[in-house]
Amino acid sequence: MPRQAPTLLWFRQDLRLRDNPALIAALATGSVLPVYVLDDESAGSWRRGAASRCWLHRSLDALNESLHGKLWVLKGDAAEVIPAFAAEHGAAAVHWNRGYEPWRIARDKQIKQTLSDAGVLVESHAGTLLWEPWHNLKKDGTPYKVFTPYYRNALATQPAPVPAATVDAAQLSAALHDCAQPNNKIDTLALLPRLNWHEGMLSDWVPGEAGAQAQLSSFLDAGIEDYREGRDFPAKMSVSRLSPHLHFGEISPNEAAFAANLSGQRGHESQSEHFVRELVWREFSYYLLYHFPSLTDANMKSDFDRFPWLDDADLRSAWQRGMTGYPIVDAGMRELYTTGYMHNRVRMIVASFLIKNLMQDWRHGEKWFWDCLVDADLASNSCSWQWVAGSGADAAPYFRIFNPVTQSQKFDPDGAYIRRFVPELAKLSAKHLHDPSSAPTMELQLAGIELGKDYPAAIVDLKQTRERALAAYKTLRD
Repeated sequence: MPRQAPTLLWFRQDLRLRDNPALIAALATGSVLPVYVLDDESAGSWRRGAASRCWLHRSLDALNESLHGKLWVLKGDAAEVIPAFAAEHGAAAVHWNRGYEPWRIARDKQIKQTLSDAGVLVESHAGTLLWEPWHNLKKDGTPYKVFTPYYRNALATQPAPVPAATVDAAQLSAALHDCAQPNNKIDTLALLPRLNWHEGMLSDWVPGEAGAQAQLSSFLDAGIEDYREGRDFPAKMSVSRLSPHLHFGEISPNEAAFAANLSGQRGHESQSEHFVRELVWREFSYYLLYHFPSLTDANMKSDFDRFPWLDDADLRSAWQRGMTGYPIVDAGMRELYTTGYMHNRVRMIVASFLIKNLMQDWRHGEKWFWDCLVDADLASNSCSWQWVAGSGADAAPYFRIFNPVTQSQKFDPDGAYIRRFVPELAKLSAKHLHDPSSAPTMELQLAGIELGKDYPAAIVDLKQTRERALAAYKTLRD
């Protein structure tokens, strides 16, 4: 009896079994051959950063275990690898969930054409976002550039999030294609760094679908009740910490939104609505990237092409290392480097400081975050940096400059966040912790701190650099 031709299931940013439309469609064919391709060639300058690659290694391990060790992992230009792999195994069809980065769209079109020309059925599915970016448009057919009307229209016109039925474990096991031993040696992808720094970075995380489900449950059980207000305080456990799981598709935004809405029905309605709004804000970034693909590198507002950026590698280095002399900034940058993550409020503070107080081009920050974040997401990262710079869609006005001292005093009043990531300041009183450079010498001595030796003096003056930034902004208006 001839063997059934397999269906190739191409995992991408959907490393999960639950609510996975491509997996469900592939299972319906009866024989599934799962594969992941590390495609640095097509990604170009947007190949995964170091922190993201570490997470990917762990996530692929978890997915492979869920697939009973049957996941194939390959490396190379997917435009060549996928058609060749399909031909080698006599695949009758190929299924995947769509991606929306410009390079993915261009590559996927090419792959679809190649496979179709070879007589292979190709289907892509909507499994990455709540809604397809071409569905939510203004009445004149053009895309929104402002979030609030986009959000309102989406809620009014798009279907409510409902995850697909859970895949039957026995059906999945039976459908996995029985072929030669899978080349599932994930180590061959060389995703991990030579130095073993990633173990500490990932110590607070559990990459993979099970970790994503546990994180969602933990958030809905204990974090969502204070989400709307508490999410601004970096020392509180009032954020979901789902961003890396969403980025790698270990959980779908559909499932996260659906679970939050159920939580709202159990008594946290306003908190759940705010969380879903943040999921839609993430969605808005993908929407903008789809309709304005150049925003990863180019100012959406062309006036900013004339902005008089400074180019100071020493200032950028101090910022990157968390050695600016402003504790909330330094705590955020050290959290980023040691954990691969940064609290959202602090992300805005450190970005504002780099762009407006140091007057460095937002693209420097975008690239640093890309390499250091485990949740490095091209859409969210690019849009967020342009939002802070004032050059993007629905952006914060350039003259809104976060003062790191007052932000620190307001959102980390006791200094718990700062003391965790800037331990050399642990003995400094809360009164002076937020701005050590203005602390009396006696206070510094009692805390065992010598500025310039134990902790840097402030590298810039906030008042002067604020005035400089506003003057630069005025040149654009003039």
